[in-house]
Amino acid sequence: MAGRTHTPSELAINKRDWKFGRGESTRRWWHGGDPGRTAFYNALSSTFPVGEKFFMTAIRPYRDDTAEPLRSQIDDFMYQESTHSREHLFFNRQAREAGYDIQPAEDRAARTIAWARRRPPIVQLAATCALEHFTAAMAHAALADPEHLGPADPQARNMWRWHAIEEIEHKAVAYDTWNHATRDMPRLRRWLLRSVVMATASARLHYVLFRNTAGLLAQDCSNDWRTWLRLLGYLYRRPGMMRVVLVSMIGYFRPGFHPWKLDDRALVASALATLAPPGEAVAA
Repeated sequence: MAGRTHTPSELAINKRDWKFGRGESTRRWWHGGDPGRTAFYNALSSTFPVGEKFFMTAIRPYRDDTAEPLRSQIDDFMYQESTHSREHLFFNRQAREAGYDIQPAEDRAARTIAWARRRPPIVQLAATCALEHFTAAMAHAALADPEHLGPADPQARNMWRWHAIEEIEHKAVAYDTWNHATRDMPRLRRWLLRSVVMATASARLHYVLFRNTAGLLAQDCSNDWRTWLRLLGYLYRRPGMMRVVLVSMIGYFRPGFHPWKLDDRALVASALATLAPPGEAVAA
């Protein structure tokens, strides 16, 4: 039925004010000395500050109309997204210090978000649902297979794993808000709207992400077919983060979809057991 939620009733969306890489320099090719993987993650990071601000402003207008526990989950969602934005601003600054001009990538992401802000509020919320689904799929992949981040420098690896943990924790907040906001909309119209928005968001995300990757590779004189073959093999064969994203996107189009139909809380708990706040040791 409209507005039905499958979010676990005991779900905790935690507030962790963790800061990574402070007082440390970063290697130019921080992801295992590989320019392609480094460029991809730098390109992804360049989209997060403006993207996460968009998510917060898209969901905030619906907060006061919701009941508990969703209202508190929206507050926790916005807290997590604000800390993610702060850490990626710092991460992007480290990329600049390593010699990259990341401004064109940030500008390209900002233009896409500006385009999205011109859509009606309910479409902006649908776009937030779609993009949160992408980040949750990436997060699941990153935590499920150590090969995604294994060769990365420790502080960068820990930052991305922390981000992944929290993306999974709050992965259904926007969708539950959507279900509430569209509870009186005919089911077919709801499905069509979220499906069209997902298709549009997917196309724009892939364009921005790979165009930004190409721009960063060009700065390393590595925007060539050899680098791209290695990178695309990493993304679509093994470990295949973008392959996971594409499969997950197909699932989003199913009627009755809900993010928590994939219950990956055990994966989050396992990751947290090996990740301590910066400056602290992990307990045995």
